[in-house]
Amino acid sequence: MTVSSCNADFFVYNKELYRFLLAVQQNCIKNNYTQIASLALDIDWVDPLVVLDKLAQPNQVSFYWEKKGQKEALAAVDAVAKIELAGKDRFAKSEEFIKECVQNITSFSRTNQAFLGTRFLCSFSFFDQNTQPDYPFSAATVFLPRWQVAVKNERCVLVFNTIINTDTNIPRILQSLSQKLEIINSLESNSQTLDYSLPKFSNQSIANPQNFKSSVLSALEKIESKDLTKVVLADILDVRSNGHLNVIKSLNNLRQLHPNCYVFSHSNGKGQNFIGASPERLINIQEQHLMTDALAGSAPRGKTPGEDAAHASRLLNSYKERHEHSLVIDFITQRLSRLGLLPQVLAPRLRQLSNIQHLWTPISALVPADVHPLKIVAQLHPTPAVGGTSQEVAYREIRRFERFERGLYAAPLGWVDLEGNCEFIVGIRSALIDGDRARLYAGVGIVAGSDPDRELAEVQLKLQALLKALV
Repeated sequence: MTVSSCNADFFVYNKELYRFLLAVQQNCIKNNYTQIASLALDIDWVDPLVVLDKLAQPNQVSFYWEKKGQKEALAAVDAVAKIELAGKDRFAKSEEFIKECVQNITSFSRTNQAFLGTRFLCSFSFFDQNTQPDYPFSAATVFLPRWQVAVKNERCVLVFNTIINTDTNIPRILQSLSQKLEIINSLESNSQTLDYSLPKFSNQSIANPQNFKSSVLSALEKIESKDLTKVVLADILDVRSNGHLNVIKSLNNLRQLHPNCYVFSHSNGKGQNFIGASPERLINIQEQHLMTDALAGSAPRGKTPGEDAAHASRLLNSYKERHEHSLVIDFITQRLSRLGLLPQVLAPRLRQLSNIQHLWTPISALVPADVHPLKIVAQLHPTPAVGGTSQEVAYREIRRFERFERGLYAAPLGWVDLEGNCEFIVGIRSALIDGDRARLYAGVGIVAGSDPDRELAEVQLKLQALLKALV
């Protein structure tokens, strides 16, 4: 990958872009191959969610990501390179795909902030194969977007990725870029148009709560017989609207309601979207420094400060919740150690969200240059926070008890840039949107001492958090 400097004003430095693209094309002619040119331009601040609303097309893949508390957001639309996979080697093949693409990218950029640069968008399903034949997302999808707008603090960058070969019409490429810039610049004054919208649904509950409680009881029998230590059981809530659900407005609601979560959306280009507001980071790597989270053990928030503090105290002092949390810490440290990393466990604390609070322990490590982020994702997914222990037994129990396809639920979604920086989350507190239908997902960890009624109440609590956002 080669990098040239970029000046901010596209219209002033059009000639510089032309010379850069012409040099790339001449290199393609000389060596008889195709390259990807990646152009990164500073633009005036614009809301990436408004960009997604304007640029996304139903027949194109897209990706949205926001951490409101960190003043980070991105929208990515269409793909110049994409791979869809299934099977046990999906992480390894995705890593190979990214590496091959990176070797073939020539960049025109002066952006040195990891979040603003060119990146690959990734989604993986919970299991390496989907058993439901019509589930709308692949077990692994990685794509390099054609258009990407990212915001970090007050800085905003447009990335345009395009294929260059011997037949490429460079003036037409620059014209396409110019037209897209005009569209995006016209959105600047409309960045406040996505007002918070009232949800269409309320007070819905899972279809058969007795089935869920029966599954919890069966799992507890397995735990008592020592066949497994923990299993995470999920349930779904299917809702239907009178008209098409508005994904953009639902995302805007989610970022208003859950500013401390990762708000995300992934469209498959066939009309379906997977959206959510996840509190759980799987990994973040910046300049070879990794951060990950053990997030397990839950309690509701209180209606008053006193009630809230009482719930927090019970959570911190609950043997059952602390045991569930320690299983996740042990799993993460062991898996990172397998890769030769030396994980450092930081002090435990509470992660308090709008309607729920969790036990939370950050874990850090230095990552050797030869360890690709997807190797780490492959080792960590799924953690006991969303799967269970032992993993293989938990897998079987999940397949046996859950009568639906998990798909992207509780699985890794995120991005990897050209230098190996990355961030992946776990796709919990999420929903699959398909026209006027939505399927909401939520799960709970079952360990010795779990109470079926309390676990059902926790699932309902998590489902309501997402239901409140759908419009």
